[in-house]
Amino acid sequence: MPEDVTPPPAIEVKNLVKSYAGVAAVSDVSFTVQPGEIIGFLGPNGAGKSTTMRILTGFLPATSGTVNLCGVPVASNPDAIKRLIGYMPENNPLPEDMRVSEYLYYRGRLKEVPRRKLSDRIDEVLELCDLKRVRHRIIGKLSKGFRQRVGIAEAVLAEPAVIIMDEPTIGLDPHQILIVRDLIASLRGRMTVLISSHILPEIEVTCDRVVIINQGRIVASGTPNDLRREILGHSAYKLELSGEIAALAAVIAQVEPTLAITGQSEADEAGFCTFHLTTERDESLGEELLHALSNDPRFRLRGLARERPSLEDVFLAATRRTWEMVDRPTHK
Repeated sequence: MPEDVTPPPAIEVKNLVKSYAGVAAVSDVSFTVQPGEIIGFLGPNGAGKSTTMRILTGFLPATSGTVNLCGVPVASNPDAIKRLIGYMPENNPLPEDMRVSEYLYYRGRLKEVPRRKLSDRIDEVLELCDLKRVRHRIIGKLSKGFRQRVGIAEAVLAEPAVIIMDEPTIGLDPHQILIVRDLIASLRGRMTVLISSHILPEIEVTCDRVVIINQGRIVASGTPNDLRREILGHSAYKLELSGEIAALAAVIAQVEPTLAITGQSEADEAGFCTFHLTTERDESLGEELLHALSNDPRFRLRGLARERPSLEDVFLAATRRTWEMVDRPTHK
């Protein structure tokens, strides 16, 4: 029997560099995306996200380094890459005078979708993107949200192996964002999706992993949970308490020596203060804290909850770390 052949990564970037007039916009970027994964590609404005994505799609040449899609080198096989990829750029240019279905038919023929299959495939993407009611509308008369969905429909039309989306939810209302989220999730396992977005809660819900870039370099990569542990390195708790507040630090230290109070509010009308606690321990300490505080007559406990840092917290910490490294003065 023939041995199983492991497919190549859907996206493989090695030591990617892009310079303009000697200034590096992307510097030694490397990452890998496996077939069927959904990856969030994050970074502040000017971090190198869009430059990297344009290189991945073949729209922009790299200064050095290699990019392969499904094992095919992007630099030397532009025609093959066009058949492997669906790309939705930010501010996606669409023809103002074409109807939605006409545009998708035109793009389908350019993408070499067989004529006998094209009509059915257009119906499928119109359904996926909730565009059936506007299929005969002129694109130039559509709202921003509908135009975004037309761009997504065009990107997935030929069922490419890799989909790259730059800010796919920009300009969408909350209902439309949910539609796009469900659409992207439906592609998991069938297509590889790389998404750049500033809407971090959407990335956290939708993506399997995230890659964070800042100042042209990868500063963090992994699942949101892994990055919380790696970058923030602590668990957090919110506590609502009244009583002998001065004794709190000693009591929580008996529960866990690394527990520390990092924030405290003023007392409210009922005399309760809100405290924020952090610890290096990743395991939940809620039960131990609840037992220690509720059984201590010096305290009245009104609330205790574990705070889960968001992807936004991770993003800010990862990018702040690189800015601090750059801004740190050097001493001769």
